[in-house]
Amino acid sequence: MNSQENKTMIEVENLSKTFWIAEDKKETLKSYVLSILNQNKSKMFNVLTDVNFSIKQGEFVGIIGRNGSGKSTLLKLIADIYAPTSGRVKVNGRIIPFLELGVGFNPELSGEENIYLNGTLLGMTNAHIKQKYDEIVEYSGLEGFMKTPVKNYSSGMKVRLGFSIAIQTDGDIYLLDEIMSVGDAEFRKKSLASILELIEKKKTILYVTHSLASISKYCTRCLWLNRGIVKFDGSPDKALTRYEDALKNIEELKASK
Repeated sequence: MNSQENKTMIEVENLSKTFWIAEDKKETLKSYVLSILNQNKSKMFNVLTDVNFSIKQGEFVGIIGRNGSGKSTLLKLIADIYAPTSGRVKVNGRIIPFLELGVGFNPELSGEENIYLNGTLLGMTNAHIKQKYDEIVEYSGLEGFMKTPVKNYSSGMKVRLGFSIAIQTDGDIYLLDEIMSVGDAEFRKKSLASILELIEKKKTILYVTHSLASISKYCTRCLWLNRGIVKFDGSPDKALTRYEDALKNIEELKASK
């Protein structure tokens, strides 16, 4: 094996993440801030607990688990959006996060202006954005909306534009959160083709999804998270078998009540 392919890209050691959740039924910004300052009136929620794994160059790692298992939080910790409560994440390379696409857009600016703004935030130079601008617009399929303020875009349009910008950014590690379900059928086909190109280029990919079929078809490895704990780390087929068996047992328990 090439030594480059054996290079460790992500190392997660004893990683834990805890949030303080306000017990006040009124979920306001004020109540949230007060819950942090006055923790005896709030409760701890352990999203991730003592997570350990490392990922090599070129691995395509699927991450599965029920809602609330900590999948998206894990990606945000790796992307340095969240800080760990304890433990550490070591990243060796440039990360391109496909997380909550379009959330960072300025609603008052046009689609064109947001391409430059978002591209800059992703680390692209102004010259590179200008060079790639036509490709980004064509990829998004939003040619007639570039002068329109993003506040008038649908959520689907924002996600398509966000994906189209991010996919033009060259990185070493790509973090994908349910990204293969973005947009309509035509756009999903296009985005899948782009992801497959990343695989061919031996990019390192972490992929959070509820689509077990895509895990089996594309991933070289799979992590199963359950209530913030790694239950399995290994071959996709074995991970899916264990996960599906666990889900079946849960459903059987519900049915017996």
